[in-house]
Amino acid sequence: MVTELFAPALYETLFPVGISRYAVGGLLVGLGAVVIYLGTGIPAGASTFLESTLSYVSDQSRFQRYVSSRDWRVVFTLGIIAGAFVYALTFQSGLVSSGLYESGTTGQLYDVGGLTVWMTDVQPWRLFLGGILVGIGTRIGKGCTSGHGVCGVGSASKTSIVGVMTFLIVAIGTAQVVMALGVTP
Repeated sequence: MVTELFAPALYETLFPVGISRYAVGGLLVGLGAVVIYLGTGIPAGASTFLESTLSYVSDQSRFQRYVSSRDWRVVFTLGIIAGAFVYALTFQSGLVSSGLYESGTTGQLYDVGGLTVWMTDVQPWRLFLGGILVGIGTRIGKGCTSGHGVCGVGSASKTSIVGVMTFLIVAIGTAQVVMALGVTP
């Protein structure tokens, strides 16, 4: 039974394009979380970083607790956006080629100002509604998948383990229903 878990056929079925992209991505996410934790002593969670920006415009006490740390949180959030932008301009545009990138299946490549950029075909209302649901969920769940999944599970937090199990069960179930219904972008 245990040897079947390490069978190459299982990996080929689960990861038809290989696991290197996931391993490198996971390594970079984990390294980022380590850098933030060692530098601040605070677990890295994207929803908290985004929530901290509200302390600039709101006097509510729940946002004011971030005043002393909001500047570095904003820089970190901008770094996430910049990292995605750089990746899009290099790998997704074809400027740099690597086995770590494969073109998305829900979008197309477009020429924008002399650069080739991948853009999604997912309808904007779906992205907006999904963002609202994720935002509400992160507040109810006291964090997001990056905070709970990377830092919380890594520190053996029972709350985070339950949260991540719930994220996965709902995500897998939703994906199966969407596929069965034949819903497309």
